[in-house]
Amino acid sequence: MDYDTYGSSAVELAIDLANAELDPPDGVVAFLTAHEEWFAPGTSFHLSPGETAQAAKTGQLIRAVAVAESEADVLTRLNQLLALARPRPYATDHDGELHLHYARPDAPALEQLTTTVAMGLSQVVVQHGWQRLGVCSAEGCGNVYVDTSRNASRRYCSNTCASRSTVAAYRARQKT
Repeated sequence: MDYDTYGSSAVELAIDLANAELDPPDGVVAFLTAHEEWFAPGTSFHLSPGETAQAAKTGQLIRAVAVAESEADVLTRLNQLLALARPRPYATDHDGELHLHYARPDAPALEQLTTTVAMGLSQVVVQHGWQRLGVCSAEGCGNVYVDTSRNASRRYCSNTCASRSTVAAYRARQKT
């Protein structure tokens, strides 16, 4: 699967948000700080309790899109996420390559985050299909992922989970 670099990175940000531990009081701020390259310089990461709750809700909506079992459910949940976005796209070449940013540079951190992840996730769903989103099949994991394989056959969020599951299956077979 091939999708544009900025869009793919926006999807990775969305997946990171869905899989992040956003426990109050510092979970959301820690997430924003760890992903500061996504925000316009000088963006404040000081959020009100309501904004912190909204950032966590955004992560839950991303997860809800990934776990949906039908196209209708995906569209409903994706549209709920998109309703939170305030896209104001603009072209830039700040990193030496022309690309689009989805949120205005002077937007607050929550608006930049929500808009970027909503637009990135929606691009994958619309361009590549809702089945490209999934939840890791490894026992005890539950991380969300985007399937970038050619034949849409991915089942695990990482090679680590795939290997752990393979070893566990092998050991189970050896016991019998």
